[in-house]
Amino acid sequence: MIIVYHKNNKVVEVEHQGETINFSSLTITQTLIKIARLYKDELLVWCNFDLKSSLNFEQLPNIFHHNKILASYNATNHTFLLDAIGYVEESPFIKVNKKVTYPTWQMSGDVGGVHTSVLVSLHEQLVKDKNFDYFLNSLAKLAMPNGLLCYSSPELLKDDSKKSKEKTVNKNNKYILFQFVKQHYRLRWTFLLFLNLFLYERKLEIFPLIFSLFYKRRKLSSNSLDDITVMSKNKVVELGTIDVIIPTIGRKQYLYDVLKDLSNQTQLPKKVIIVEQNPAEDSLSELNYIQDEKWPFLIKHVFTHQAGVCNARNVALSFVESEWVFLNDDDNRFESNLLSEVLSNLKTFGIKCLSTSYLQFNEIKLNREIHQAGIFGSGNSFIHSSLLKHVKFNMKFEFGYSEDSDFGMQLRNNGVDVLYFPNIEITHLKAPIGGFRTKPILAWQNDPIQPKPSPTVMLNKQLNFSQKQIKGYKTILFFKFYKLQTITNPVLYFRNFNKRWKQSLYWANKLNARK
Repeated sequence: MIIVYHKNNKVVEVEHQGETINFSSLTITQTLIKIARLYKDELLVWCNFDLKSSLNFEQLPNIFHHNKILASYNATNHTFLLDAIGYVEESPFIKVNKKVTYPTWQMSGDVGGVHTSVLVSLHEQLVKDKNFDYFLNSLAKLAMPNGLLCYSSPELLKDDSKKSKEKTVNKNNKYILFQFVKQHYRLRWTFLLFLNLFLYERKLEIFPLIFSLFYKRRKLSSNSLDDITVMSKNKVVELGTIDVIIPTIGRKQYLYDVLKDLSNQTQLPKKVIIVEQNPAEDSLSELNYIQDEKWPFLIKHVFTHQAGVCNARNVALSFVESEWVFLNDDDNRFESNLLSEVLSNLKTFGIKCLSTSYLQFNEIKLNREIHQAGIFGSGNSFIHSSLLKHVKFNMKFEFGYSEDSDFGMQLRNNGVDVLYFPNIEITHLKAPIGGFRTKPILAWQNDPIQPKPSPTVMLNKQLNFSQKQIKGYKTILFFKFYKLQTITNPVLYFRNFNKRWKQSLYWANKLNARK
């Protein structure tokens, strides 16, 4: 392990195996890359000299449990980039929960680390920014989609040093923000940032916008990190047992095919928990094959007249007993090696949540790198059952949208990352709705002014995203929705849109007030 201590944007000390080594008068960024090229198989840690006594050496092996991890912790109460970055990114990586290990590309020069092999693999493509924080944020933003796992890790510092300290905001931060957006997003986001700052903060940032246009966009080759082997020291799979949960309604034949796919697994599940819903009074189960056929696993069948996928999944989760749970759906198809492949990758990466590829027929797979997912799939994910003490599907989303997104955010806010594995595939048939499935009557269904977006979508935004992310989403929705509705007069459309947005806020608040 090599530790680089710095202060006032200068390297002041470098330690290797407990001994001080010489370094030249380079920037912090240049020093790190030079060290990485000299020591190609070491953990490289940086730390502000003022935090030297607080560096938590004991936790470093747990934080950097394999070589594709970049982690840091911001000990101040201001991020390097202004929170206005939320105007241009809707992902879960913006509103960082600093109390837990949280996935984000927003890095800090206060304290952090990365394996030298990462810098060696990328050094020819990286710009060696003089500003160390800019370099770290740029590195993480570019490399995260390519498989570098990036985290805010409070465990890097001892408990007495985690309280946020005051930090003077750089007066040039607006210029830095615009530069960063221009270099790491499509050009239109630079102008949207300018527009949002004007609309919501009444700030006309003309000069930062103009200066940003002189910077070129940065990119990395998609296979830049492929040569780095991942073998986690975390032991997350001990028993290797899996329970499968399946909510179903009116899809008898599709569910049968799912059970057959599970029967053919090389690694059989221990139990399959089926929650069958039929809201029709006096109705009975139509799943006769559960009793009529022999299955190579225990089937726990629950029949209920209460419709709703949130309730069904929560009921199913309450019966989970195995080490792992597969959140499955009643119209999925998959190969016989699915469960064994999942367990193998869980071991390799030392993680507690895995989401698979989940394409429909004729859909094209766009991202082929294992990476931190910005979404969560409630029909194609595997989670460690110990997490069920802390998470469940929020009933406030019943019969709406975004319940799976909210569930994913609950995981992240409990310190669990959601990793996407494109090489593990589940096909989503997107089967037709069952014949006896009834359409629920929503509370706002007969409102003269219909809410836009859906109140459950708005609720998810309110619970899990920053206010600037919500406002940025509003701007995008305003432009996208214009071509999908009938009002052509821009002024009338603007008034109508604001009314529908307010109506969505009203119902989201009503939903949130429910117990």
